[in-house]
Amino acid sequence: MSADTDTAPAAARVPARRTASPWVLMYHSVAEFTDPAEDPYGITVTPHVLEAHLLWLRSRGLRGVSVGELLRARAAGRGAGLVGLTFDDGYTDYLTRALPLLHRYDCTSTLFVLPGRLGVDNVWDPLGPRKSLLTAEGIREVAAAGQEIGSHGLLHQDLTATADDVLQQELRGSRELLRELTGTLPEGFCYPYGHLDARVVAATRAVGYGYACAIDPGRLAGPHAMPRTHISQADGGRRLRVKQLRHQARELARGVRW
Repeated sequence: MSADTDTAPAAARVPARRTASPWVLMYHSVAEFTDPAEDPYGITVTPHVLEAHLLWLRSRGLRGVSVGELLRARAAGRGAGLVGLTFDDGYTDYLTRALPLLHRYDCTSTLFVLPGRLGVDNVWDPLGPRKSLLTAEGIREVAAAGQEIGSHGLLHQDLTATADDVLQQELRGSRELLRELTGTLPEGFCYPYGHLDARVVAATRAVGYGYACAIDPGRLAGPHAMPRTHISQADGGRRLRVKQLRHQARELARGVRW
């Protein structure tokens, strides 16, 4: 063994532990409904439930913010007390139902939209009611209201099943379209259906996204495969606390530091 290796500090020979992924909540649609058949995929919460969640966060000294804001705060050592709020798909009800509540409770969020499906509906969901998607003007209105706009791809496709050229179009093409729409190149991406693999994650990073959100990325977890907690209509305060603890336990199991 060389003298250099012999005298090297122990810390230099031990790999640094990875930083824990922040707690990020995943919402989709915010709308009134009474029949579970109206929400077969469990993606809708009522405005009353969303407000209860924001109040629960406040009661625990937490505030919901966009993922971009959360990551910048963590990088500056100011991430304590912040929780990421994301809304997938870009439904029209985000503008009419979610945004007023976010403003009321001094929160921001990231809205992941599909610039290839402007003003249409959730055609990828074979069951349940049709939910309208934001138009270009609606997306600009959300951005002007101080919310982060991220890409969800062009057409809500399973990217793991696409050819390389289609993957590039979904990643790079959607990013450029959103820059044309809002004047700002989006920093974040969200994998449709939460589906990802090493090829898709590497391509997302290479295109230039600063981060990407998944659901349960397993061994691929990191800045371009951030885990999120699915939130449903059934989640009251106790369930939210259990989900928070579950997230913390999962991160500890990955050998990360807080």
